[in-house]
Amino acid sequence: MSLTQAEVLVRTKDLSHEEWLENRRKGIGGSDIGAICGVNPWKSPMSVYLDKIGELPPVEENDAMHFGTLLEPIVAEEYKRRTGYMVQRRNFMYQHPDYPWALANVDRIILNRKRGHGILEIKTASEYQAKEWADGNVPEQYQLQLQWYLWITGFKWGAFAALVGGNKFFSFEMERNDQIIEYMVDIAERFWYGVQNRIPPEIDGSDDSSNVLRMLYPVAIPKSEVDLTVPASELIEELDKAKENEAYWATRRQEIENKLKELIGANERARIGDRIITWKQVKSYRLDRKALERDYPDIVSQYLKLCETRTFRVK
Repeated sequence: MSLTQAEVLVRTKDLSHEEWLENRRKGIGGSDIGAICGVNPWKSPMSVYLDKIGELPPVEENDAMHFGTLLEPIVAEEYKRRTGYMVQRRNFMYQHPDYPWALANVDRIILNRKRGHGILEIKTASEYQAKEWADGNVPEQYQLQLQWYLWITGFKWGAFAALVGGNKFFSFEMERNDQIIEYMVDIAERFWYGVQNRIPPEIDGSDDSSNVLRMLYPVAIPKSEVDLTVPASELIEELDKAKENEAYWATRRQEIENKLKELIGANERARIGDRIITWKQVKSYRLDRKALERDYPDIVSQYLKLCETRTFRVK
């Protein structure tokens, strides 16, 4: 008996990583939807688009990803212990019965016949992200991910189990929200139309978009030029205004910091209500490159590495 309304796209248990990636490109998954809706701080709509059309290099597994996978069953067991709910791993990639491009790789299914089955999303995060999970908070991109899975599976509720900093466990439940789902589906449907018809999304101001542009256009053609008078005049005006505001606020920030430093004087710390300001003495060793090049020029030349980057300037 199936636990979900969703259809099975593929069984994932024996899939190679390359086969799994190939199937992910057949639609929009839960880890994509937050970026497409503009709430993922690490991923932009453009990188999702390039991934779906096969033009984004595969992401190499880092330590956070490795330990996240390693700790997933441990966090799931802790959720079972604390809640008394049974959970089940489902080795399938699901798709919505009416929207085959809507995909779901759920971490666990919560088995609860009385209440109705639910979705369990398992997360691990560093101590730096503790505030994002404290006091009942859940990062927005994960909220959308869970709602996406609830829509695809037809379930009415789900939960998060998060291990933060290796020693803080958070568990939160969330009900299905059809208003949010309608919002996501509308954006995702238009995005997927763009993928199928090779219509890229607009570039945004995220670091991820900057990295994508560096990847797409790593080298400039020498002495080449393009006339952008018509399409880019308004952008240049906006850039000028942004720089003016940026310069003002940078100066204002420095002014405020200097006034606070004047008030602190020779003290190392200052307290303003529940805020702490520090102005500490910091010692560090820095390489004296000029002296090194003067005294050991041959050694320096052995360790010089040519690096090429593109510098953006407006004259």
